[in-house]
Amino acid sequence: MNKKELISKISEKIHEEAKDAGKIKIMHLCGTHEDTITKYNLRSLLPDNIKLLSGPGCPVCIIPDEDLQKVFHLIEKENIIFTTFGDMARVPHNGKSLFYYKAKGYDIRIVYSIFDAIKIARNSSRTVVHFGIGFETTMPSTALAILDAPENFCVFSSHRYFIPAMEHLISLGVEVNGFINPGHVSTITGIKAYEKIKKYGIPQIISGFEPEDVMLSILKLIKAIKRGDAEVFNEYTRAVTYDGNVMAQKVMDDVFSVDDWEWRGLGVVPRSGAVIKEEYSEFDVVKVFEDAFSDFVPVEDKAKKACRCGDVLRGIITPLDCPLFNKRCTPKDPVGACMVSFEGTCNIWAKFGVERN
Repeated sequence: MNKKELISKISEKIHEEAKDAGKIKIMHLCGTHEDTITKYNLRSLLPDNIKLLSGPGCPVCIIPDEDLQKVFHLIEKENIIFTTFGDMARVPHNGKSLFYYKAKGYDIRIVYSIFDAIKIARNSSRTVVHFGIGFETTMPSTALAILDAPENFCVFSSHRYFIPAMEHLISLGVEVNGFINPGHVSTITGIKAYEKIKKYGIPQIISGFEPEDVMLSILKLIKAIKRGDAEVFNEYTRAVTYDGNVMAQKVMDDVFSVDDWEWRGLGVVPRSGAVIKEEYSEFDVVKVFEDAFSDFVPVEDKAKKACRCGDVLRGIITPLDCPLFNKRCTPKDPVGACMVSFEGTCNIWAKFGVERN
């Protein structure tokens, strides 16, 4: 049986199971899952009573504008080398972005790994500041880099722990019958990290990224929802274990503590922020450049008033419901972060040409 036949068979099973299931909303929590779902048009293979929502699974999309403004503020005030990943460099605020500063002659460098930023620091006498973004997937690399960093290196930590965001979504009253948990994050956290969510009675499944992975996950979730089973299932057994990557968890615990931090679209999420611990404060940009941040004042971006990235990230609307989608906001000229990032739902829908019927 080839892949197309396999997916078709799973789709038939989903239709069969969903006949008497009522309306079901399933939220996935990973931009790569949205890419698979949209690329293979999986929504079209589901019955009308099964709705797939995208959640806050893009690490670039969820970073609030205030973090971005603090970075801009620092770049304008200090003679630093600033390193970042490519997607983050395109997120706009009030007509500026990290690429804007690069074009203006500031020393902004795109890197593929934080260890590239370390190499830059070792070959420079200037201070290198790295924009640390991402969930548990990238956090261990940042922690390792800090443990082996030269004196002229520090990190703007915008890392966030993912599991607290799931609990926060539920507390916000987002109507979801099942979660497809992020595969990459789960390789680090393991299955056990999600067990605290079981008390809310919502079944979860950790899924791989092939279309058949996602379809099988949907089928298993529908069965669990019908049974009233709120277990954590693992469809991604080839990569995710119960305990996860214990060494990565330890290095994160060694370097980071937790705090209540804001997420775009979700507000302040308790115990979700990854703060660099006091014993590593010489690598924490907030401490190193404390004086530079003392006069920082956030400013609203009026161009984003109509942007509905926050509602997309909470699964309240689809990109098609945003008045800016593929009109004022496009991949070439984005307004919101969800249109910038390759893992953003708006960018993915625009890339694959999803349109209103």
